[in-house]
Amino acid sequence: MGSDVSEAPGPLERSRYERDELLAISRALSSERDIRKLLDLILDKSRRITGADAGSVYVLEAADADGNGQPDSRAFGNPARLPRALGEAGRRHVPTPVRGLQNRPARLHFMLSQNDSIPVDFKEFTLPVDDTSLAGQAVLSGRPINVPDVGQARATAGSSAHNRSFDDKIGYRARSMLTVPMLSTEGEVIGVIQLINKKRRPSQVLSTPADFEEGVVPFDERAEEMALALASQAGVSLENAILYDEIRRLFESFVDASVTAIESRDPTTSGHSRRVATLSVALAEKVDAIDDGPLAPVHFSREDLRQIEYAGVLHDFGKVGVREQILVKAKKLYDWQLEAIRLRLAYVRKSIEAESLRRQLEHIRQGAPAAALAAIEQEQTERLAALDECWHLVLTANEPTVLEQPVLARLAEVAAWRYLDETGQSKPYLLPDELAALQVPRGSLTPAERQQIESHVNHTVAFLQTIPWGRSLRRVPQIAAAHHELLNGAGYPIGLHGADISVEARMLTIADIFDALTAADRPYKAAVPVPRALVILESEVKAGKCDADLFRVFVGAEVFKRVL
Repeated sequence: MGSDVSEAPGPLERSRYERDELLAISRALSSERDIRKLLDLILDKSRRITGADAGSVYVLEAADADGNGQPDSRAFGNPARLPRALGEAGRRHVPTPVRGLQNRPARLHFMLSQNDSIPVDFKEFTLPVDDTSLAGQAVLSGRPINVPDVGQARATAGSSAHNRSFDDKIGYRARSMLTVPMLSTEGEVIGVIQLINKKRRPSQVLSTPADFEEGVVPFDERAEEMALALASQAGVSLENAILYDEIRRLFESFVDASVTAIESRDPTTSGHSRRVATLSVALAEKVDAIDDGPLAPVHFSREDLRQIEYAGVLHDFGKVGVREQILVKAKKLYDWQLEAIRLRLAYVRKSIEAESLRRQLEHIRQGAPAAALAAIEQEQTERLAALDECWHLVLTANEPTVLEQPVLARLAEVAAWRYLDETGQSKPYLLPDELAALQVPRGSLTPAERQQIESHVNHTVAFLQTIPWGRSLRRVPQIAAAHHELLNGAGYPIGLHGADISVEARMLTIADIFDALTAADRPYKAAVPVPRALVILESEVKAGKCDADLFRVFVGAEVFKRVL
């Protein structure tokens, strides 16, 4: 715990120690944004400057009318939503300060405990804000409560009793206790620091009754002053950290809502954005741990990982600017186009049958021989068979599979066949736009439609650039914009080469391709087995499209299993 103020040779040395310590504490508190780390730091520094053996931190949180805490809106993230890049600690509940305590029910959340003498099996719990506990009293009064001897205070009429059940359970005894409220910039209580057992000698371990009797002294007036000074700084730092976290969670809610908007437009790729983010962050974490080879110089901070996460989650947001019928197009023809062809061929069928019957009737009137009637019947059969071939050919070509050249050639021949419509005008069996769609050699999109799909990157960039990302996240638009760029320059929308593509964007590319191959929710293709998907990715690497070093980590560290 360091040197105790009581061991300082004199008042001057003690004053210098306290001044230097408060300055160091102030710098440390102002730089910490992680709430749990901040609370741990607050308690540690409070114990250090006052010489306390143990201590706890409570944070005030709002409760509903039944005394229950706020629901998920106050939770530290949601595992079912964004794939948190920063670990499980980021998902744990952290309360927010209560505004206007007199008008809102509240409770004290026991967040943290420290003890230099014995290990404590810490578990969080809550307390009501009332005068039955010293912490509750400190909240209600807004003033410190200094109890020189808890045992004597418990025997005093009208005093709040310290709950000894916890002490008895762990074999520890609270003797002197200093409970100090943490105040916000508006003077509202947002938490409580409870310091236990100021030790006569900082190095002493309190274990026996004699240790507690002889080694524990009351918190003096100077310790109380120092605790108040630190609590004042701590309250402001905690409020800022909570505000920072609220802003972050608000922004993550916005990001999550954006993903929902994407998936509502393109439900066939539901979950894709989150999986790409999860894979990209996992790959970045593995790369960050490498200490040799070409990737050894590449490292990522917490904010770098968050930047990759946001870029991964939002990389396809621009799909909101693409026509929905193109996004969900499962086959080469739209349903309404296929239905139009079916009705057209049905009309042609009825026309052939009607024409055949008319000719047969005319021949019968003219007394033609049976052979002539049979010839007409045979001609009708052949024409209807050709019509059936046309329909079968359309259905075959409509599938988003690779078309062989003979099929393409026959499709062009059939499309040139003509019939007379109800006005007597000659029309082709297949319209030009229908033929163009059916002649797509692979996939379901025409060149024009593919251009519209590819334009989603431009829409993504335009959207992301309107967001004031701040210094730590300023590269989110740049990373997301390059997830379809390839090292050999064959990507889009700009056609960047090699070093012009950031390592973060290269990670997104690998994650995006892998998930697109293995996703089971694409209507235009079946999911590719993982081994086959890795082989395909490897072929992209060999073709100079994807980063070979990142791919080796992706496979070697089995990053792909994070979404399986």
